[in-house]
Amino acid sequence: MTTAVNIAAQIERLLESLRQPALAPFLADWPPSSGPREVHAADLRVLRWLPGMVGDMGAFAPDLVAAVCRAAPSLAWRQTYTARDLDAAFLDNYGWSEILGGTGPLASEHIACGFLILGPATLYPRHRHEAEEIYLPLSGTAAWQQGDAVWREHAPGTLIHHAGNEPHSMRTGAAPLLALYLWRGNLAQKARLDGAAG
Repeated sequence: MTTAVNIAAQIERLLESLRQPALAPFLADWPPSSGPREVHAADLRVLRWLPGMVGDMGAFAPDLVAAVCRAAPSLAWRQTYTARDLDAAFLDNYGWSEILGGTGPLASEHIACGFLILGPATLYPRHRHEAEEIYLPLSGTAAWQQGDAVWREHAPGTLIHHAGNEPHSMRTGAAPLLALYLWRGNLAQKARLDGAAG
């Protein structure tokens, strides 16, 4: 689990170096270093896209991308949705792993931070959650839609900010996406698809 500690430290240094006002509340809530808790590794099919991201010439923070790719087999990869919510093509191309937060190897009550992977040509449908969220694409260019605004492509290194309960969706093109995510606020409430019950 020292890998998670090292990755968390790498993430914190990266976020501090960006000097973006939107990141200040997340960094203010960043938990002090503590011993990691045990998390059982879990694999997903979407991890098949990671090897192609190593050495991505267009990647942002390539050292962090390489660290995630190396650590992937020891991380707990999860999915918020099931086959009742979305089809197998989406589930085969979607997954996330929390580094710090309510369930990750490093505990935090106020923020969550981890990684999202979406395979190529994948639409993550319109969804929302109570927590405020920031994405930082690391590898792969993807398009985001916030509310009813037009779709906008965001290259690696671009911060994308979602207010709490703001509907948003993402879609990838020819390349898979690896993005860092940050949540702040109600970490217990999971993302829910628009139109889904509950």
